[in-house]
Amino acid sequence: MTVLLAALALSSHDAFGAPLTMQEAIAKVQHETGGKVLSAETKTQGTKTIYRIKLLTRGGQVKIVEVPAN
Repeated sequence: MTVLLAALALSSHDAFGAPLTMQEAIAKVQHETGGKVLSAETKTQGTKTIYRIKLLTRGGQVKIVEVPAN
């Protein structure tokens, strides 16, 4: 498995900095990759919340994308 630190992880949710929900993070990953989500979990690193989303790409590879909640 490959961990992707994609541009989507660097983009903010909105102009006000409201945190992403897991459902929003999943939708964003699906939209930006075209992949099928296999699983998703919430991880906490200190005070930061990160959604770890495992997906199957169109090419048949399993990838892991980490999306910060805020």
